[in-house]
Amino acid sequence: MDDLNTQVAIVGGGPVGLGLAIDLGQRGISAVVIEKEARLHTIPKGQNLTQRTMEHFRAWGVEAAVRAARLMPAGYPSVGINSYGDLMSSYAHPWFRRSQVGKYYFTTNDRLPQYLTERVLRDRLMRIPEVTTIYGQAAQVVQPNESGVLVGGEKVSIRAEYVVGCDGSRSMVRAEVGITEQLSDHDRKMVLVVFRSKELHRILEERFGQAAFFNVLHPDLDGYWRFLGRVDVGESWFFHAPAPSDAIAETFDYEALISATVGSDIRVELEYIGFWDLRVAIADTYQAGRVFIAGDAAHSHPPYGGYGINTGLEDIRNLGWKLSAVLQGWGGEDLLASYTTERRPVFVSTARDFIEAFINQDREFIEGNDPRIDESSFAEAWDRRSSGSNLGVSDFEPHYEGSPIVFGPMGGLSGAVGSHSFSARSGHHLPARALSSGDDLFEELGDGFTLVGSTSATTDVDAFRVSAKSIGVPLTILLDDFQGELADYDTDLILVRPDHFISWVNDGSSYDSQAVLSRSVGL
Repeated sequence: MDDLNTQVAIVGGGPVGLGLAIDLGQRGISAVVIEKEARLHTIPKGQNLTQRTMEHFRAWGVEAAVRAARLMPAGYPSVGINSYGDLMSSYAHPWFRRSQVGKYYFTTNDRLPQYLTERVLRDRLMRIPEVTTIYGQAAQVVQPNESGVLVGGEKVSIRAEYVVGCDGSRSMVRAEVGITEQLSDHDRKMVLVVFRSKELHRILEERFGQAAFFNVLHPDLDGYWRFLGRVDVGESWFFHAPAPSDAIAETFDYEALISATVGSDIRVELEYIGFWDLRVAIADTYQAGRVFIAGDAAHSHPPYGGYGINTGLEDIRNLGWKLSAVLQGWGGEDLLASYTTERRPVFVSTARDFIEAFINQDREFIEGNDPRIDESSFAEAWDRRSSGSNLGVSDFEPHYEGSPIVFGPMGGLSGAVGSHSFSARSGHHLPARALSSGDDLFEELGDGFTLVGSTSATTDVDAFRVSAKSIGVPLTILLDDFQGELADYDTDLILVRPDHFISWVNDGSSYDSQAVLSRSVGL
């Protein structure tokens, strides 16, 4: 049996585990990834990549490769269509335009199957010497002790200072360390069908133009969607829908269900059929001593709104710099504890205020409106719905206002419901703005903390420089006259964390630069 020693062991080599390994490796932290699957799956899930996720990929040096791997044409809109009854219905409207919030981020969103994203991330890891990958071997045991954690595999033993379980909704790591989870079971069996149909592409493009996914709200389904999504532009599709509890692949009439969803008989070439249970699950904590969980191991939910892969990658972007800071000696133990206190409320809010809210709102709409009873009243209600009364992409703005390591508002609570703004706000993502020179601010941000300061505040900037040196916090200083786009930040000093969230802004109150930095790194 091989015996490996590393700083961080990562159990699970999906996009979340691979992303964490890249994040750590680029910071000089040694890591070992152990993944039970040797080959990549080809089921097209996790396709919608938000602007924020593309920022991660840019930071990891893979943005261009991810975009080059797409199956959809460049610029094809990641917009959905909501329809009532079937897709030939007269009641249909656009939904979930991610481009609405694009100006607040340093990158644009994209769309490609998860297995292609994983291929790019695997290739990137091959060029990071700090990371060792073990594919085709399952981790079987996780044993924490006073000095670290032992991960036992079939043919390998890994000794690490920390372990992160990125091993999915049925996480072995979570179970091994006794982390409990809360379940919200919707008691719904769902079918996933992957298929090919050029005919469907032609019909839907003629009817709706360019759109990436299609939701059908059926009056008999209690608010649950039938959901069609493109894998490419031409013929490849995936389809989710409620199925009978006794349905099995061998006898399930998927063609009839797809045709009913479209509202027209469709010829289908089957590639895959499987079933899954619709539920929401969230771990009670994301940490047990030296063991952490991330992605589906920490939270899982149905594929409503494309939150899954994006939420998981945000987890590890949050955790990666914190583990690095502690291992490099400039982060305190409170920093590691903040991973749960920041990320868990965001998912609670995502599940409650978006995923389950969509289901509840749709259920209420169906219960209160029926075109067979009163078509005029239904049409009016549908128009109100189309105007954007439901929570959507513009309201989804995860933030850490309640975090103990940021200087958020008094009584602030972390969550996923927010508003996008160019104003710099503690606990929020740094909005995309250009330096006065026209240079890209994103490219100038440091690997550690970054202080974006006005040239009129040099005394304050110098105080931060001295304080950072005294407590060993890596700090990049960016000076600008704030006469251009940076004036939108409405402040003259912004402390930006390594994950590009804002730790502190100068609001005119008195402050101590060393105290600000110390709290921001959990000291």
